Amino acid sequence: MILCVRFRLEPMWETLLPQLVALLGEFTPVVEAAPPDTLLADVRGALRYFGWSPVELASVVRVRALALYGVDCVIGAGPNPMLARMAAREARPGATLVVEDPAAFLRERPVVALDGVGRATARTLCAYGLDSIGRVADAPLAVLQRLVGAKAGRELVERARGIDRTAVVPNALSRSMAAEQSFAQDELDHSAHRRALLALAGELGARMRAEKQVCRSLTVTVRYADRSTTTRTRTLPEPTAHSAALTALAYAIHASFGLQRARVRGIALRMEGLAPAEGAAHQLTFDPADEKARRIEAVADRAREKFGPGAIVPGSLAA
Repeated sequence: MILCVRFRLEPMWETLLPQLVALLGEFTPVVEAAPPDTLLADVRGALRYFGWSPVELASVVRVRALALYGVDCVIGAGPNPMLARMAAREARPGATLVVEDPAAFLRERPVVALDGVGRATARTLCAYGLDSIGRVADAPLAVLQRLVGAKAGRELVERARGIDRTAVVPNALSRSMAAEQSFAQDELDHSAHRRALLALAGELGARMRAEKQVCRSLTVTVRYADRSTTTRTRTLPEPTAHSAALTALAYAIHASFGLQRARVRGIALRMEGLAPAEGAAHQLTFDPADEKARRIEAVADRAREKFGPGAIVPGSLAA
């Protein structure tokens, strides 16, 4: 049995995800994070060990998340990750939806609700009357392969029949990384916002380089005094963990908000699309300043590793 737990995290609180992973780790070591707010857990061993039903185990997880972190969640349970995710999307807050009969659960749902079916594929299927998952499951494989392709057709018919061959992968490489900084009081000064972004980009860049990862895009979230937020994402010219490139894009995203005298209570930065650094390509340049900055960054990383994260910081943060 697989649990899919979707925590109701505000954009500024997604840095709690590692602690929530540890919370589920008290019941099973097979926990996979799907940032920014979802966890998958294979709890078959936990159910046998504790003698609980999926609903009982989910209730304990929900109570502990509320008591320890003040975070509510919705939980779906099913025999495989796909059904657990679909159940979690339809579960009500404070309740657990368990899929016990996959065929009955899937049959009357629209085809667009099926994992892996996007809007374009759904339009193609609906044009031929295959507008529900049950009708897709009953359709001949050859027909689906003519409509969406050989491989996609095989995967589509398996999903429509409740078959998911993927597994929960513990300690899988995270697809995103986040950090946030809150201000002690409402902050109107743009230079303070930029200093926060500089610190966050430096922190996340150092973490990615230490883990030999690069990111493809950045998301900046600004939280205001009334607890509302504004979020914007942009893609980097090339995957990187270079702090200078991350900071420059973070500044550009912040400038695009057009904040005048907004009362800012906090800023969060998230690196998305993480991938191994060894597979990333870097565009060579004739600018000696870029190469010099990267060499200095490597030296600074070694100094921080030896003497601590505060050993070397940008001058504007030290002032």
